[in-house]
Amino acid sequence: MPLLTLADAHLAYGHRALLDGAALALDEGERVALIGRNGEGKSSLLRVLAGLEPLDDGTLQVAGAASRAYVAQEPVFAPGASVFDAVAEGVAEARALRERFERHDPGDDLDALQSRLEALGGWTWEQRVREALERLRLDGALPVQTLSGGTRKRVALARALVAAPRLLLLDEPTNHLDIDAIEWLQELLASAPAGRGGALVFVSHDRAFVDAVATRIVLLDRGTLGSYPGRFAAFEATRARELQAEALAAARADRLLAQEESWVRQGVEARRTRSVSRVARLERLRAARAARRETLGRVRLGVDAGIPPGRIVAELRDVSMRFAAPGGERTLIDRFTTTIQRGDKVGLIGPNGCGKTTLLRLILGQLEPTAGTVRRGTRLSVAYFDQMREGLDLEATLADTISPGSEWLEVAGQRKHVMSYLGDFLFAPERANSPVKTLSGGERNRVLLARLFALPANVLVLDEPTNDLDIDTLELLEELLQAYDGTVFLVSHDRRFLDHVVTSTIAWEGDPARGGRPGLWREYEGGYEEWLRQRPRAGASAAPAAATPPPAAPAGPDAVRSPPARAKLGYKEQRELEALPARIDALEAEQRAIGERLADPAFFVADPVQAAAQAARHAQIEDELMACLERWEQLAARG
Repeated sequence: MPLLTLADAHLAYGHRALLDGAALALDEGERVALIGRNGEGKSSLLRVLAGLEPLDDGTLQVAGAASRAYVAQEPVFAPGASVFDAVAEGVAEARALRERFERHDPGDDLDALQSRLEALGGWTWEQRVREALERLRLDGALPVQTLSGGTRKRVALARALVAAPRLLLLDEPTNHLDIDAIEWLQELLASAPAGRGGALVFVSHDRAFVDAVATRIVLLDRGTLGSYPGRFAAFEATRARELQAEALAAARADRLLAQEESWVRQGVEARRTRSVSRVARLERLRAARAARRETLGRVRLGVDAGIPPGRIVAELRDVSMRFAAPGGERTLIDRFTTTIQRGDKVGLIGPNGCGKTTLLRLILGQLEPTAGTVRRGTRLSVAYFDQMREGLDLEATLADTISPGSEWLEVAGQRKHVMSYLGDFLFAPERANSPVKTLSGGERNRVLLARLFALPANVLVLDEPTNDLDIDTLELLEELLQAYDGTVFLVSHDRRFLDHVVTSTIAWEGDPARGGRPGLWREYEGGYEEWLRQRPRAGASAAPAAATPPPAAPAGPDAVRSPPARAKLGYKEQRELEALPARIDALEAEQRAIGERLADPAFFVADPVQAAAQAARHAQIEDELMACLERWEQLAARG
């Protein structure tokens, strides 16, 4: 019997149906990733499954007395509670039972209490709470009301995890977690629900997290739920085929409707003899067309790189940053050296509170170091994602947020109406005068990106831009940043996003448990996966250097970027390496052109044979691109 069954579910807010006959069956041991566009109703569906929100129509059945725990995007706690007490609410029953057992109240059945305590793991509830606090880097003595929104989310996550429910429901659990905490969480979730006969449903747009945890992907699209077993790449391929078939069917239906409309409007003589059944079919076609819910378009992102800066954006030499703290001086950055050049795309990796923001402010001139020197480039025009997030006025309308006091704005040198610009970010014209507070979390982030990209800037600073964005927008943002001519500083815990965007990584490695010294930062070529691969070698080479300093000046982080000696490229290999970028650009241009043709449903109707051939070529180009990129990596590593 399924642990949970949802059948013919209907739920609407105003005129929009979030659930329109949706159905879902969840078996024990399953880990389901719920994905979909921002505003489709994923959070509302989770609340329905948690029993916190009723359906307008339909049924929800939960097997037996299966316990459920739900972690919202914005959790609520008891006033005045400490972090320890808030997390311990997840084991409230076990805590109360053990107190009763230890009091030996008259009339209590101690054998029954002991059996229930053992079933709940009540003898070790404090250990479970402390372990969750430690893994999520939470101080149990702090009052919850003094914490930031991100830390409060981690408290709620810890509370749900210690409860060990049979059905765990998580809404964007990785938001505001650092990479270590995300990896710990995915390891826990990948084993725990199946091991205790429970199940997990979680909303996430972190593709690496989805691949690591989910056994099945469920897509909420236009009020219905579709199920896709397997990894995210398999889901994308299947979904692309479905959308292609849907577009072809819609084009055929529209053509038939146009023919029938033309027929019914013929002259009076034709109308006298028309078939009653044919008129009835026309009415059915009209009704079907009116009821059809079209897929949302794709966000159209573009950013003006402004006036190019000088070749050097910033040059740091033996930079340190220390400040006074309770218990003594704290070192955030210790003797860090790097050079950031125009066009670099730099990712910053490290746990929350390690000093990523401080390092960024040093690079961009908002802070001066306590030791070392910083030389900054000229003509820098910087746009900050994080500053805009703090300044978002929830009472302002979308139009005023994007272009206050004017209906027009300049984007990449072109004058554009604010309604058209909002349409590029999938906001319908009728929503332009809606207040920002009516938007979902992902829609608010789209507004922030729209305002950010309306500014000309040759340096982008993006602090966790991926939080709450749907996967389609994430992938388009990746493409935009890859093509952006300016310099990018990206703070993100989305590992796949880092791998797809950054060209180098500055990583905090000041953890004493891993042999690091306070304030240690190193720079690596490539993204997150490259950092994981190179980190052990960098640490091993740094250890002997610390034990026996060489006579020359100690090597800075640039030494980490120097690969070990390899055989030099031959003449033919050098020519091949020089030709590869042009080959890759040509393949990508061809793929984009084919993609634009395939996006037009009329193409499939007009020439289905050619459309099929173009679709096959599109897939072939992907293989050729991967081969070229791998070969380029091999040759570049030796060049």
